[in-house]
Amino acid sequence: MEKEYLIKKWLDNSLTPEELDAFKALEDYEVLTKLSNYTKGFKAPEYNEDEALKTVLHQIETKKQSKTNWLQPVLKIAAILVLCFGAYYYTTTLDTTFTTDFSEKISVELPDHSKVDLNALSSITFNKSDWKNNRNVSLKGEAFFDVEKGSTFNVNTSNGIVTVLGTEFNVKQRDNFFEVTCYEGLVQVTYKNNKTIIKPGESFLVLNDLVINNQTVYSQPQWLTNTSAFKSLPLKEVIAELERQYKIKVETKNINTDLLFTGRFTHNNLDTALKSITQPLQLTYTKTNQTIILERE
Repeated sequence: MEKEYLIKKWLDNSLTPEELDAFKALEDYEVLTKLSNYTKGFKAPEYNEDEALKTVLHQIETKKQSKTNWLQPVLKIAAILVLCFGAYYYTTTLDTTFTTDFSEKISVELPDHSKVDLNALSSITFNKSDWKNNRNVSLKGEAFFDVEKGSTFNVNTSNGIVTVLGTEFNVKQRDNFFEVTCYEGLVQVTYKNNKTIIKPGESFLVLNDLVINNQTVYSQPQWLTNTSAFKSLPLKEVIAELERQYKIKVETKNINTDLLFTGRFTHNNLDTALKSITQPLQLTYTKTNQTIILERE
């Protein structure tokens, strides 16, 4: 049997008993089995067996062509280290990402048992292997964090950075909208190199580059109980959240979408949600498939 064929099947762990006997008879059997023992502790997420085979065969052929005996063990070690360090690199630099779709919410437990609830159309990314040294999370969208006490915990967004040691807070980052609300402990928000400390019941809001300090009467974000709540926010922000929660398209006719809205809508019934938005503003709505048209009465 061809040596390359046997080594590839060995890497696939699919040798037949007859092929295994032939594999053991290879003159390079000892080198290959040592390679296996050295790499048992590593697991690369996208291990390319063909590339691994080429690397090992190249090292073996180089060894055979050499006339210097002292180089042989060096080449064996080199073949092993190529795969070991390659596997180590991939496993230690790989990030973990969780995402949500329209109308979807999920809960994620971080390596230190901190908890994150993701709202619809959101994502978080973090590195498990470096978590003890850097508790850093990248967020797109909206999430509620319940952070275990420990080293500094950072939430990085395209609008700003939220820094805590251990607390409960909500971060919402959507286009020109950036809001951080503190429910427990203290939260530091860095926005355009300026640092602001917010306390429980306070929120830091940036809307179209305008910084607004608000208060909240809630003990947790309302979206955790399938309700979106708004206090003096433009109608366009309310519409955008409605679209995320129901996977619909909303069009407006003769309506100023900068009009401020205070109220809430449920995530469980579209008609009830639409009435909660349109009635206070004296608007009407019509539905066509997945498109909602809002008009002035």
